[in-house]
Amino acid sequence: MTGEGLVRAYFAACSRGDVVGVAASFCPDAVVYDTNHRPVRGPEAIAAFFAKVRERWDGATWHVDTFVGDGRTAAVEWTMLVRRDGATVPVRGSEHYEFADGRIRQIRQYWTHRPDDPEVGLRDYPYDEDPRFHTAG
Repeated sequence: MTGEGLVRAYFAACSRGDVVGVAASFCPDAVVYDTNHRPVRGPEAIAAFFAKVRERWDGATWHVDTFVGDGRTAAVEWTMLVRRDGATVPVRGSEHYEFADGRIRQIRQYWTHRPDDPEVGLRDYPYDEDPRFHTAG
């Protein structure tokens, strides 16, 4: 599977709440680094973490907006759609991936979490005018 295929399969598993599928996406020594929390290490811990995120945000779904990469590394812009106060809210960020042995070895996530207002993205970016972001809502 290509790097893009791996990321899309991982996002689909997260969106389904499929902890087995999420864990299968990662190498045994995998780690997810994030700007908002401590590193999450190991496939099972990563899968449990994203299951909690999905549950916390009432069935959050993840979407690849932009993918640039090869078989070893990638950069991804993403949108996570969450439910808040009955409305769907987009949370946007970017990640850098490292792949090994046909799985994800490392993710470095860059985004801002604001519990009081989870809708984040680039300030004044014309998301509505950019077709890459239309599939995510």
